[in-house]
Amino acid sequence: MAPATTSRSSQSLDTSAERRAFIPSPVPTEDGPTTVQNKPSALQEFFKRNQGLFIIAASQFFFSLMNLSVKFLTALDDPVPTLEVVAIRMFITFTAGVPDPILGPKGVRKWLVIRGVVGFFGLFGLYYSLHYMSLSDATVLTFLAPTVTAAFGFLFLREAVSWKQAVAGLASLAGVVLIAKPTSLFGGSDRADTGAGAGGPVVTEAERMVAVGYVLFHPRVNRLTRGSSVAMLGVLGASAAYISLRVIGKRAHPMHTMSYFSVWCVLVSVVAGIATHGQWVFPRQWTWIGMLIVVGLFGFLAQLFLTLGLQRETASRGSMVLYIQIVFSLIFERIAFGVSPSGLSLLGTCVIIASAIFVALNKPSKENRDPANTESTAMWNLAAVEEARGLLDGDEQKEEIEIERQKNVSDQSQVDKKPEQIDARQHQRTASGSSSA
Repeated sequence: MAPATTSRSSQSLDTSAERRAFIPSPVPTEDGPTTVQNKPSALQEFFKRNQGLFIIAASQFFFSLMNLSVKFLTALDDPVPTLEVVAIRMFITFTAGVPDPILGPKGVRKWLVIRGVVGFFGLFGLYYSLHYMSLSDATVLTFLAPTVTAAFGFLFLREAVSWKQAVAGLASLAGVVLIAKPTSLFGGSDRADTGAGAGGPVVTEAERMVAVGYVLFHPRVNRLTRGSSVAMLGVLGASAAYISLRVIGKRAHPMHTMSYFSVWCVLVSVVAGIATHGQWVFPRQWTWIGMLIVVGLFGFLAQLFLTLGLQRETASRGSMVLYIQIVFSLIFERIAFGVSPSGLSLLGTCVIIASAIFVALNKPSKENRDPANTESTAMWNLAAVEEARGLLDGDEQKEEIEIERQKNVSDQSQVDKKPEQIDARQHQRTASGSSSA
């Protein structure tokens, strides 16, 4: 009885061991063996799905602080010219760049140049409007850019735009009109003295309309002024900049795009200042110097977060989150200048923020969210080689490929070990049976 019992016990142990052999064991890491992870909660999935959107929201916080600093500079007794502010701010950003900031990766150099040039016009349009408008109004009018960006993404990048995103974009545009309050639609005095906010100059309606860009439809402004609508040029420049960032994707380090943006803004500002015989103002107070440095630092942080966020989101969804800057601008303007928005401004702000939240809560398809998808990001005039490479390239792509390769090797080694383990167990049972006999 003893040998039979021993044989059955040995066979039971062998069967149990054989079952365990086919159960994949956790792959050990540097911190020890891995544990089975629980399914992420809905909140975790939401944050993971909208990671890029939250990064972009952080960038808008720093953009608001930067614009507040610029507004202080325009409220000085001797206001700092717009071109000078652009040059100083972007020089600070440029000095904080990465190695080889001038050229950058070979595959995207032309897009880096485009990003720098068109970005200048977007920045100039905003800073120019701050001379004639309140902080909140000047900020909110830049948010014509997200609607244009979504349209550009659909036309040039072949990014799908759902009807929900289209409705949100139109609603946001309506909110912008409510905040701008053009006299042609809402009436009002010819002296737009409230347009510049506390501490700013009293401006005429024509000056305010030039800053807004609504001058294109204003009957009192001549044809030359209509053609020089600065704010609308800024909107187009900002939209083109967002699209160029999307095309570049992760093929260039975020600091490369910032460096190109900085150096081209400095060059264009200096050349334009000389060409227009503009008078540059040299700081006479420590407050000026400190404010200019703050503009550069906040602009650097804002640009960094914006670049990181747009690398992780589609142009249409990412641009919608830019509207969060309106809330920051309203808060900062109230604290710094004591300016309270009108009822129409509050209504327009609520419409815009609701549209942004609506876009964030709508889950995008994987095809539209994945920056490495070359089919959904095919663009006119892109070389076939660049389309084949996709938007995800460089060191990060190599790291992901290496991780995937190591994972496949590990899985294959586990499969190769199974026949050897089975042969060893069979040999052990044979030897055990012989000894029992």
